[in-house]
Amino acid sequence: MTAETITGLRDPRLMQAALALHDNRLSEAEPLLRAHLKADPFDVYAIRMLAELAGRIGRYRDAENLLRRALELRPAFGAARANLATCLYKQNKPAEAIAELDRVMVEDPENIGHSNLKAAALGKIGGFDEAIELYDEVLKAAPDQPKVWMSYGHMLKTVGRLDDGVAAYRRAIGIAPTLGEVWWSLANLKTVRFGTEDIAAMQAALAQDGLSDEDRFHLDFALGKAFEDAKDHASAFAHYDAANALRRETQPYSAQENSRFVDRSIAIATPQLFAAKAGQGCPDRAPIFVLGMPRAGSTLVEQILSSHSLVEGTSELPDIPALARTGDYPERLADLSADALRGLGEDYLKRAAIQRRTDKPYFIDKLPNNWAHVPFIHLILPNAVIVDARRHPMSCCFSNFKQHFARGQAFSYALDDMGRYYADYVRLMAHIDRVLPGRVHRVLYEQMVDSSEAEIRALIAACGLPWEDACLRFHETERAVRTPSSEQVRRPIFRDGVEGWQGFASWLGPLEAALGDVLTSYPTAPAQWQ
Repeated sequence: MTAETITGLRDPRLMQAALALHDNRLSEAEPLLRAHLKADPFDVYAIRMLAELAGRIGRYRDAENLLRRALELRPAFGAARANLATCLYKQNKPAEAIAELDRVMVEDPENIGHSNLKAAALGKIGGFDEAIELYDEVLKAAPDQPKVWMSYGHMLKTVGRLDDGVAAYRRAIGIAPTLGEVWWSLANLKTVRFGTEDIAAMQAALAQDGLSDEDRFHLDFALGKAFEDAKDHASAFAHYDAANALRRETQPYSAQENSRFVDRSIAIATPQLFAAKAGQGCPDRAPIFVLGMPRAGSTLVEQILSSHSLVEGTSELPDIPALARTGDYPERLADLSADALRGLGEDYLKRAAIQRRTDKPYFIDKLPNNWAHVPFIHLILPNAVIVDARRHPMSCCFSNFKQHFARGQAFSYALDDMGRYYADYVRLMAHIDRVLPGRVHRVLYEQMVDSSEAEIRALIAACGLPWEDACLRFHETERAVRTPSSEQVRRPIFRDGVEGWQGFASWLGPLEAALGDVLTSYPTAPAQWQ
């Protein structure tokens, strides 16, 4: 609420609520708004304010419902529609957000905030070229917005315009030297080496009073990369450790809960269950799931497959977890009828279609964490290909430890949590190998590095695709890549990721201990799980 809007309110109680909301005194604002709406349930301004309050505390679904009610009462309420677009975007509903923004932008075409949000939403559904055009327009109108330059850099990097992306990031740093996310974005390209001036600038930013935690952990992750490149492993680990410790404070994670989930999944995913459900689900063969641990080579596998003329690379789609984790999951899998399983498979395909840009017969969903939902995937899409991308546990887990993830990988901020997460992943996949032998094709990163052509040929055959030589020249394939490995997969396969952890071995004792037999048995699962 702006000061001008607040002073225009006539009801004293509503004005008081607006002032409390403006000052972020949410506990004061909520009872005032509810009391006002009890007296006047059709006041769209109060409904919008209550929705704003819900959004600030993360109750986006409640906010969405309130905003839709306000628009039902007053369809021309542009501010509420703009809020709804933001709310939808934050709930990972980019296509719906764009639809609302298109309506808002007809009425308010000069508002660069709408264009900025639409560009971000377009990036979520693969509309990169249109997003870049919008960012161009926004930055012409408002060239001193560092976060917009950063978002622009993200989009340019995604489509392979690396030099332009770096220039955009550097422009953002020039405007806001303490904006840690931009420094991390440069580091996260994996191809940029920071010089002494960059390191000094980051250290100076880190020493600033009043620096936000978000800027601080981004700077620590970036400095970790800078010192690792300089072979100063002690300084690098100190920064990685500080970044992870700070990140962990706001990312609750329970290794015990994840282990219990795997226990329950193993208990339900029996040969009897799969035999009873045989022939059910959606028979479509289009999806190819590439899953496993993050930082294990899934983007490389995706790039290889996307080099095939029949396969479209999409992204890390959120749809399988969204469809799976409802009700009493995973136990509810046993109770799903044939119609329900088929419907879930069809629903997944409809959701995934939003991300597709071609009519190729196959597409890739490379969300790594889908490993936890392989039984569900098999039941709803029994003909889909499932590829498990696996990498040496020390190499993979340390790569995760030095990677800042925007969301979704809360296990990665502590070495012991990460080792246990990796072990649980191996345990569930070993169970799948037992009860559904041959169902999952496994790609070992080290073998891909050492015997590239043989491994790539085996991968293409496992997907039921005819051979194409372009798959060997995957680094020449021009396509958008949204993951941290975007620049790495635009180069031939390299060995850097195989042994890089060894310089940090003296600090990785908690990881080794948590991995246990999984480390010593690699690349096979421990004997007790086979």
